[in-house]
Amino acid sequence: MEILRFGPGHRRSQGREGTQGVGDQTVWSDPRARITELAFSAHALIAPQTSPDVGLFIVVAGGGWVQVGEERTSIDHGEAVEFPPGVPHGVWTDGSTMRAILVELPDVALEGSSARVGHRPEATDLTPARGRLAEPDVRPEEYEPSEGEPW
Repeated sequence: MEILRFGPGHRRSQGREGTQGVGDQTVWSDPRARITELAFSAHALIAPQTSPDVGLFIVVAGGGWVQVGEERTSIDHGEAVEFPPGVPHGVWTDGSTMRAILVELPDVALEGSSARVGHRPEATDLTPARGRLAEPDVRPEEYEPSEGEPW
């Protein structure tokens, strides 16, 4: 088993071309997908750009702003937005910070697939999962709400 490290201490301090105040770290990549963690400082920017890939931008902490095509809106933790292939998209923060995960799926990965971003399958579309959840380290009766999420 390989543990993939990302987050503080593992990001590139200088983001890619067209970025300002954005640290990033590729968590995983192969021909099917690329997953990148992004850390935005206050007043950070990913300048509008296009990509041949489908992107899913998932905000996990903080918040900021996104633009897809001509549409602009705020985005907050617990929200995600699709970046369609070939459509200009950008991201920025004002006075706050933001952490996000970007999942990029090349068109090749989607060929012949019924999957689409934003699709929420009906129960009849799902294949039953095998396995079970791991036992949590913290039991609910030991949970202290002031310490954050239990697991």
